[in-house]
Amino acid sequence: YLKLGVVIIFIILLLLFSYFDLINTVVVLLEFTLILLIFNLITLILKKIFKKDFDYNITFIIALIFTICYMGYGYYLAHHIYETKYEIETKKDIGIDFRIAQVTDSHIGSTMTGLQFAHYMEKINKVKPDIVVITGDFIDDNTSKDDMLEACKGLGNLKTKYGVYFVYGNHDKGYYNNRDYSVIEFENELRKNNVIILEDSSVEVLENIVLIGRKDAQVKTRENINNLVQNIDETKYTIVLDHEPNDYKALKEANVDLVLSGHTHGGQLFPLGYVGLIIGSNDAFYGLERHENTNFIVSSGISDWEIKFKTGAISEYVIIDVIKKND
Repeated sequence: YLKLGVVIIFIILLLLFSYFDLINTVVVLLEFTLILLIFNLITLILKKIFKKDFDYNITFIIALIFTICYMGYGYYLAHHIYETKYEIETKKDIGIDFRIAQVTDSHIGSTMTGLQFAHYMEKINKVKPDIVVITGDFIDDNTSKDDMLEACKGLGNLKTKYGVYFVYGNHDKGYYNNRDYSVIEFENELRKNNVIILEDSSVEVLENIVLIGRKDAQVKTRENINNLVQNIDETKYTIVLDHEPNDYKALKEANVDLVLSGHTHGGQLFPLGYVGLIIGSNDAFYGLERHENTNFIVSSGISDWEIKFKTGAISEYVIIDVIKKND
């Protein structure tokens, strides 16, 4: 059995390497190693409890089958896009019930092409958002020019009442300068498709609703949130777009109303989201939280970076309805 198992793993790794790449092959191998260790530990515990011998070859095969099913489901979660809805109440007079569509971490070219991304924008059109916000990592180092152009066209086809807005993530400007287009060309395509870029700046979407877009947290020159809100009337409803969810204390103290982030991919591979919280790299990794007067939403993103699996979260775009609370 053991020899058969080794042969099966070798064949699976070769297939994964040819279909995906080295990173994803290593991910699957590490996941299998961890699962095998857990199953071996369970087998050892059962031996101690029942004082009987258990065949570790059987444990090996069970762990292998479990890994295939587990990672298969993770592949499905990475490539199947859900629509996630939230409803936020406010005491502020915002004038209307306000619908926001949030799209984040598309990393175009990773799990979807530019054309596929544009297809999902058509789905967003059907829910009739007042605004659409792109909260970073729209493209990546390996995003081709054709995919970038098609994805930007997809944003240009969005039908909103008050516009489409974009903030940079840590990947949008590229780390390795290996793309065949510049950041300026990318920005020009966004603007050509009527996307408004916010970098430590704000815009009054409606008379009582202000949108604030922050530079990415890794940018050394980014403004303190207090400087960004100091000239905004406190009676207005403030929405902050901040790619990385790691400045919650300052945002709460600035008394903003709603903060929208991405970056974490919902934890991507279980239990990495919890590890990020423990080491302090993020203040949250998925979902809705309320801290005093401020609501924080972290989306797991519509795609992934490099890794083709999600075992800790779904892939999604987010629909948020902000409604006036009746006193």
